[in-house]
Amino acid sequence: MSAKRRNPHPLTSARLEELALAYVARFATTQAKLGAYLRRKLRERGWEGEGTPPVEALVNRYADLGYVDDAVWARLKAGSLLQRGYGARRVSEALGQAGIEDQVRLQMRPLEGAQRRAALVMARRRRFGPFAMQALDRPMREKQIGAMLRAGHTLDIARWIVNASDPETVEEWADSAFGED
Repeated sequence: MSAKRRNPHPLTSARLEELALAYVARFATTQAKLGAYLRRKLRERGWEGEGTPPVEALVNRYADLGYVDDAVWARLKAGSLLQRGYGARRVSEALGQAGIEDQVRLQMRPLEGAQRRAALVMARRRRFGPFAMQALDRPMREKQIGAMLRAGHTLDIARWIVNASDPETVEEWADSAFGED
């Protein structure tokens, strides 16, 4: 016996607003993500109201009310990625994919000290450079540098960590980032 599939009713302005409110109440989000969610729901269910669905107006109103704040979301996301060991380039890419404007992405760019600490987190977690369990040969060093580059770290930072002689040196270097942050 198969379950009968229920066709959802087309959306109205009131139901669209309910969906938007439920979404922002449940998820920290950006204006672009909220807009994409509402447009997807409209594609799935259709529009019963007159004219064009008020997606952009609804997103803008929620931004004005403070329900959606791209700068706050970007700051939280950037901090989370840095704590997990990702570099500045990957942070910027993630913010761009979430629809964060270039100006806000530039403001969220981590300072040198934060970039060094993020690289240190990655090196410890993945046992790169002086944190490795065994001596590294050249091919293994190159693989580790490549992994750090893919994680968004600069070549200078990746090389410095992978070629460091001992963990204490790397930790001192990460903490000596000119008192920027």
